[in-house]
Amino acid sequence: MPFEIPEEALEERFLAASGPGGQNVNKVATACQLRCDVFKLGLQPYAWQRLKELAGSRMTDAGEIVITARNYRTQEANREDARARLADLIARAHIRQAKRIKTKPSRAAKAKRVDTKKQRGSVKQGRGKVSFD
Repeated sequence: MPFEIPEEALEERFLAASGPGGQNVNKVATACQLRCDVFKLGLQPYAWQRLKELAGSRMTDAGEIVITARNYRTQEANREDARARLADLIARAHIRQAKRIKTKPSRAAKAKRVDTKKQRGSVKQGRGKVSFD
């Protein structure tokens, strides 16, 4: 089930971009800066926490995720790229991490480790200096 991003949570701005486009980049604002207000998404607490971790420096203190797309020569392509990257980020935030279950070595494994240590110790003990007394 894909997560629907409400339009009112998004704000787009087009900027002058570096990168492909030749002299066109000096004239036309093709880069897309997409801002998404995370609080308007209505995420579950686990998804919000994970989104915060995944977004890293792309999330502002005000709770906005800022994604800048400037890989393409047209506004529309950069706009689609920014939206796709945001959707991917939110989808990855909804994947629950499996809880780690602590395990202990069994009694047999502990005994085997001690026996192996004793065996190595006896081998090393036999490497001492030989006395002819």
